[in-house]
Amino acid sequence: MMDDLTLVQRIVVWILPVVFAITVHEVAHGWVAKLYGDKTAFLMGRLTLNPLKHVDLIGTLLLPGILLLTGTGFIFGWAKPVPVDARNFKNPRRDMAIVALAGPVSNLIMALLWALLARVGVTLNIDAISHPLIYSGVAGISINLVLALLNLLPLPPLDGSRILSGMLPEQIAEYYNKLERFGFLIILLLLSSNILSVILATPMFEMQKLFFTIAGL
Repeated sequence: MMDDLTLVQRIVVWILPVVFAITVHEVAHGWVAKLYGDKTAFLMGRLTLNPLKHVDLIGTLLLPGILLLTGTGFIFGWAKPVPVDARNFKNPRRDMAIVALAGPVSNLIMALLWALLARVGVTLNIDAISHPLIYSGVAGISINLVLALLNLLPLPPLDGSRILSGMLPEQIAEYYNKLERFGFLIILLLLSSNILSVILATPMFEMQKLFFTIAGL
């Protein structure tokens, strides 16, 4: 659907969905952490949708930009993680798992909102208005589903590992959490070997089909 756009048009279409997907994901972690008693992110001014507070040079700008320019069809990124201090939680392991889950859930909610925006464009059927809404909606659905599904993988330091760690017996979780030091290398290996794309392909296809149906596409 994006193939008929120029490079500049693709950048314009993707920039807001990418920035908001990454930013809201991190704010969701901090917001839920605050609900459960940890005000660290709040006190550091990180519970804001101002992207400048969350931008990571590599994860928010360079990596998504490179993936977009190279036309891989697989775009993702990350923001500076919001600080969370589990010592402030009443039940640290359970509450940390819930805080971790908040990120992917926020992405699914945003995917739904972008789908509804695209639906408005489809319903209006006025080219000058509909096309920007539809293209932005498709980009918003895609980036948010990628972030949700990717972060649900049980690979440290992804959110899925925090969720799984909260469900494992404490001693096993302690050993499992030590994998985090190798987490980024594992993710890069899976990405470069195309294994990550294979893992995400089927759930991504099914989720896109659902949200594109909601969007009327």
